[in-house]
Amino acid sequence: MYTKYYGLKEMPFDLTPNPKYIFITESYLEVLANLKYAIEYKKGLVAVTGEVGMGKTTALRSAIQQFDSTVLPVYIFNPYLNISEFLSQFSAGLGIPYVAGNPKDVILRDIGNVLARRHAQGLFTILIIDEAHGLSDEVLEEIRLLSNFETDYEKLLQIILCGQPELSTILNRVEMRQLKQRLSLWCSVKPLSRYETGKYIRFRLKIAEATRTDLFLPDAVNLIFEISQGTPRVINNICDNALLYGLANNQEMVSLETVEEVLASLNLSTPMLTYKTTAT
Repeated sequence: MYTKYYGLKEMPFDLTPNPKYIFITESYLEVLANLKYAIEYKKGLVAVTGEVGMGKTTALRSAIQQFDSTVLPVYIFNPYLNISEFLSQFSAGLGIPYVAGNPKDVILRDIGNVLARRHAQGLFTILIIDEAHGLSDEVLEEIRLLSNFETDYEKLLQIILCGQPELSTILNRVEMRQLKQRLSLWCSVKPLSRYETGKYIRFRLKIAEATRTDLFLPDAVNLIFEISQGTPRVINNICDNALLYGLANNQEMVSLETVEEVLASLNLSTPMLTYKTTAT
């Protein structure tokens, strides 16, 4: 294991989301601010988009963690559901007992009653749908109808659609115009810049209590950025493997050549390098 070799308390580039490894960028802060605003002021329907591996789910969890027990988040992680399955999962998240064969109007009545009761108690209810680009048109229409749960003054249910950029394409279709018109906020998680990529790597090493945070030479960091294009999940995968290869090669620091070796093993393309930097 490379942790002891490189003076680490834990593995810094694990792919499992971990709140303490959240790297704050301007884009990330913008998303958090939008989500907090939408929830606090009951803005209804919100969309969050970003490429695969950008940390959208982590951003959602981080935003929700800023609220206390007055907020009930209901997560739906599997978008490939029919209407009955979708409403069943939402009902379960609200604590409504499942009754086989209940007609849709009864299910919606029960959902409405719970939302109204929570609202009267000053409580927030949020429906968070991850991988929303995979939702069927029928379920998206159901989501539009759920957004109708409201009083004369404000929404009873906040809905967050989180998905890949394809979600934008779907919502821009003519037949989705009614749903799109209900979107109060639309934000996106952007990739890291070249500069942010270097800071991100050093940040994660620091959180893992590395004895030194400059384990990756500048050339290696530049190549990691070129290949990952600033996608955190890809950066993590490359860096994790690079430390393993560095251990195998008895390297005190991860070199450009080590990263190239990792990329070859992961079958990732290496761009033409037009730069060389020196360690400082």
